[in-house]
Amino acid sequence: MELRVLKYFLAVAREENITRAAALLHLTQPTLSRQLMQLEDELGVQLFHRSRYRIVLTDDGMLLRRRAQELVDLAEKTAREFHQKDKLRGEISIGSGDLEGMSLLAELLASFQQLHPEVTYQICTGNADQTKERIEGGTLDLGLLLEPVDISKYDFIRMPVQEQWGVLVHQDDPLAQKDKITPDDLADVPLIITHRELIQQEMERWFGAHAQRIQVAATGNLPYNMALLAGARIGAYLTLKLHCTYDNLRFVPLSPPLSSSTVLAWKKAETFSPVVSGLISHIKKCLSTMSDHPE
Repeated sequence: MELRVLKYFLAVAREENITRAAALLHLTQPTLSRQLMQLEDELGVQLFHRSRYRIVLTDDGMLLRRRAQELVDLAEKTAREFHQKDKLRGEISIGSGDLEGMSLLAELLASFQQLHPEVTYQICTGNADQTKERIEGGTLDLGLLLEPVDISKYDFIRMPVQEQWGVLVHQDDPLAQKDKITPDDLADVPLIITHRELIQQEMERWFGAHAQRIQVAATGNLPYNMALLAGARIGAYLTLKLHCTYDNLRFVPLSPPLSSSTVLAWKKAETFSPVVSGLISHIKKCLSTMSDHPE
C-alpha cells in the first residue's frame, strides 16, 4: 500500500463522494476510481458500498480508515521532525485525561514555548488506556496518565499533583447537603463511574465492606458527558475534583479521602526528535527546581 493511495482513500471516506474527493485531490474521477479499485484488489476486500450518489464504507473499509489515518498521521509527524534544523521547532503530541495535573503541565508547556516559540502542541484527550495505545502506535509522544496504571514499558516523571476524588450530585440530592461522602453514604446508590478496570478496583477497595452493595448505573470516559448524566439524576458521579463547575451539580469529597497521582510517560528507549527530548529535559529541570524550593 502506498501512502499516497491511503490519502486518496481517506479523502473519499471523508467526502462519501468520488467526484468531490477527486476535485479536492486535483485528480480526474476515473483516475481516483481506478486507484480505489486497485487498493481493493490489493487487499482482497470490498472497501465501499457504492450507489449512484454516495459511497459508504464497509466494515473492512472502516477498519482500513482507522489504520490508514494512523499511518498518515505518523508519516506526517515523522516528516515534520526531519524538517527541524538548528532551532527547536515542530509539533509535540501529548495525550491526557481531564486532570488537575494538566494545569501544571500547561504551565510547563508554556514556559518551554517561551524559550522556543516555534514549538506547537497537539493535545489529545483520552483516558490512560487510550493514551497508552496511541503512544504505542507512535501517534503520541507523551501521555499524562492517571494512576493506577501499568507503566512497566515506559519512562516517566511523577507529577507533584494529587488528584482528589469525590462525587458530583444534583444540588437537590440529599448527598449534596453533606460535607463529606462515606462508603456507607454511597451503598445502594446508583453510581456513574469510569469504565477503566484499574480505577474500578481502586474504588472497590475504598468501599471496603460495602463493595458488594455498589450499584453501577452508567460507565464512561468523558467527564462532561457523565456530569450531564448526574445532572439528569441517573446517579452520583464518582469523579476527580476539577477547576470547573456544572449547573445544578455539587462536588462533595470522599471520606476517608481518596487521591490518585499522575505520571508523564513515554516509551522506553525511544529515539525522540530534538524538540521532544528538549521538552522532557525542560520539565525535569523545572520540577527539580520546584522540589528544591518548596512553597
